[in-house]
Amino acid sequence: MAIRKIREIGDEVLNKECRSVEKMTPHISELIDDMFETMYETNGVGLAAPQVGVLKRIVVIDVTGEDPLCLINPRIVETSGEQTGYEGCLSVPGKTGIVTRPSYVKCVALDRDMKPTEVEGTELLARCICHELDHLDGKLYVDLVEGELMDTASPDEDEE
Repeated sequence: MAIRKIREIGDEVLNKECRSVEKMTPHISELIDDMFETMYETNGVGLAAPQVGVLKRIVVIDVTGEDPLCLINPRIVETSGEQTGYEGCLSVPGKTGIVTRPSYVKCVALDRDMKPTEVEGTELLARCICHELDHLDGKLYVDLVEGELMDTASPDEDEE
């Protein structure tokens, strides 16, 4: 496993639509391992393949630190409710913005074994699923921000 370089806003790979994964290969398996390691190393709760420069429909998510999800070729099939809150992105470092997303999401995908799976999420998990799936279609959260992007405070600034 390896930490991969996270692509940042302005990198054209982030604005491209990803291709479906047709079968599990050693390369795809290694990519998934690397994505999890990269997400954890950077304290993220989600990471999409284009964020590490790979145009494949794969996302990894872990909002609790205890329930990692690997979603291959994911699609949102149901949403309800609404939540508005702060959102950030590993590909837009040092920034945050207010975004409105569904408060409930149902997603269908393939798991790491290429078996069909269904994930239902509320609140943070719903927000994360929407955010990561947007990446697969070449969209960034900054296009949805209500108002202006804000600088995130560094931990040192919070202590002062």
